[in-house]
Formats: sequence, C-alpha cells, structure tokens
Amino acid sequence: MKLVIVTVVDYYKKDVIKLFKQAQINNFSESDIEGFKTSASVIQSSNWFASENSGADSELFFSFTEDENIDALFKLIKEFNTNLETNNPVRAIVVPIEKFI
Repeated sequence: MKLVIVTVVDYYKKDVIKLFKQAQINNFSESDIEGFKTSASVIQSSNWFASENSGADSELFFSFTEDENIDALFKLIKEFNTNLETNNPVRAIVVPIEKFI
C-alpha cells in the first residue's frame, strides 16, 4: 500500500475525480488548497502591486491504495497532461507507507 497525492487547479477538479475512478481508486479524499508561484514574471515585476502574491484556487487529492491502481492513475494523468491547453498540469507523487493500521 502507498499514498498517492495529486494537486490540480480548481478548473480540472471534475477531471481528476474521473481519473481516480478510471484507475479504480474509489476511496480518496479531497481538500481545497491555495497554490502559489513565488517566482516573479516580467509582467508581475512591472505591476504596480508586484509585491502582492495572489494564490490560485486548487485541490489536493490523496488516497491509500495499491501499486497497480497508482500505475493506472499515473498513466491516465500523463495522457491527460499531454492534451492540456494551459500551463497547469496535474501533479502527482507517491509516498511509500511503512506501517498502517
């Protein structure tokens, strides 16, 4: 068993839920988060209010699941990200679990 963590901007929330279901990960949790990028772009640095950072509404999903489900999810996420028209890909990581009850 491993822990898979997925982050995504709000716009793709429903898509990620579908990806979890397609990967047969039927038990997962979701939480609203706010994502930030701290590097200043040219547009930001020329902005009068450049010192103000605004976050992007995002979602964090996580699930304790088996390797085969995670492999399926990663394959689906990779395919999903290749078809994006924005610069906001779905991000995912896996954390091994040493013990659980």
